[in-house]
This record gives sequence, structure tokens and C-alpha cells, in this order.
Amino acid sequence: MGAGGGRMRLRLASANPDKVAEIEALLDEAGIEVAPRPAGLADVEETGTTLLANARLKAAAVMNATGEPAVADDTGLEVEHLGGAPGVHTARFAGPAARYADNVAKLLDALAGVPAPGRRARFRTVALVLFPDGRQVAAEGVVDGVIAGGPRGTGGFGYDPVFVPDDAGGRTLAELAPAEKHGLSHRGRAFRALAAQLRA
Repeated sequence: MGAGGGRMRLRLASANPDKVAEIEALLDEAGIEVAPRPAGLADVEETGTTLLANARLKAAAVMNATGEPAVADDTGLEVEHLGGAPGVHTARFAGPAARYADNVAKLLDALAGVPAPGRRARFRTVALVLFPDGRQVAAEGVVDGVIAGGPRGTGGFGYDPVFVPDDAGGRTLAELAPAEKHGLSHRGRAFRALAAQLRA
């Protein structure tokens, strides 16, 4: 924990407001304070070939800029029919400037006509904290499910409207209340596991 037994404080590497809100909520539950990504810090080129490598690149950029412990994550959607794609390219599946809707449209197009058994997928998140002394703490969260035939729900972000977790009673992540989503999502699982390691 922080100096004098206070709350641990981490700098967020993400600038995505949707992701920031989820991470803040998840770490706050664990008694960990988060500070925003420094304004004006350039985007990090996600050149890693794994989620862990990309999370480390993002955390290192923020830690080097601030001298503070930094927390980052990277998430991949792995679709069986697509051989595990989009994977590390999940956020840029439809191109470098892709919006959420563009990525979802490309995914649904790639799965057009594919029956339910071939629409199995998993969301995988790696969450990582990098400390100025070089120490690294990482955790992974995975949730299995299927890709729906079309978007459903108004919550969440990204691929949430088309991802149906196995444990959600047929609802997409976008149809779940935030607390329900945090309880079973890949990001929720990764950050709870990360927080448990940080408190250990």
C-alpha cells in the first residue's frame, strides 16, 4: 500500500473515457486511488505482439513521464471462427481510426451466415502495474461467450452490444447493469485479480 498505510495511488495509462470509468470503479472498490493520465502525453504505439506487451508499453510511457506507479490494460476479443482474431488488433480491427460501430460492423460482416457453434469467442484482458523500481504486477481476466447476430443493449462500449457471456442468461454485455457487467466481465476479473495481488 501507499506510504504510511494510506491508499495506494496509481496513474492511469488509458485515455479512453469509457475504459477509465470502468477501471476507476473497479480499483476504487479495492481501495486503490487512481490519478488521470497526464494531459498532453502522446498516444503510445501498441506494437506488442501480446496483450501483456501492449499493457507494459502503455504503463511504461506513463510511469516514465510521471515517475509514479502506472496501471494499464490491454484487451483482446478472440473469435474462434476467425482463428483468434482480432486479438491484439481488437481496438483497431476496422482500421487505425475505427470507431466502436466500425469494429462491430466488420466483426458481424466477417461472421455473416456463421451458425451459433462457430460464433464462440472470448474476451481477454491483461491488467498491469509498473513501479518506478522496475517491479511489475500483472493479472489476466477471461470471459467466454458467443457473438450475437446483431447489436443489443445501450450500456457498455466497444463490442459489448454483440458479446453474450456464457453466464449472462443470453444477454449481451451492453444489456447488463454496470454492477452486473463488472461482476462477470473480463476487465472486472482482471482488475479484481490485480487488486488482490497489490494488497497481498
